[in-house]
Amino acid sequence: MELRECECCDTTEVHEELLKTVHEKMPVEEELYDLAELFKVFGDSTRIRILFVLFEAEVCVCDLAAALNMTQSAISHQLRILKQNKLVKSRREGKSVFYSLADGHVRTIIDQGREHIEED
Repeated sequence: MELRECECCDTTEVHEELLKTVHEKMPVEEELYDLAELFKVFGDSTRIRILFVLFEAEVCVCDLAAALNMTQSAISHQLRILKQNKLVKSRREGKSVFYSLADGHVRTIIDQGREHIEED
């Protein structure tokens, strides 16, 4: 993919009505920050791999570590980030802790991202 300099207008003309609409619809700064932080969580391929495992089944850390050929410590670290961002949830059963997707939004976000990168 070739990177080109952004094309700019030949003149400076501010479209006031458009700007008014944009300012009315723009979320507050805190919401924009939270949204950016959420998307940062998706910026790690290990976390994406964990989510793909969780698309298929509720699993414990041992299963995730085996499925992804990683240490339980590394998996636990990534699960902590996913849980803090409300993308996964956990439940204890005896001595095991099982993880699953927090809700259907997680799959939707990933599916739409995949559709986007597969566009021509």
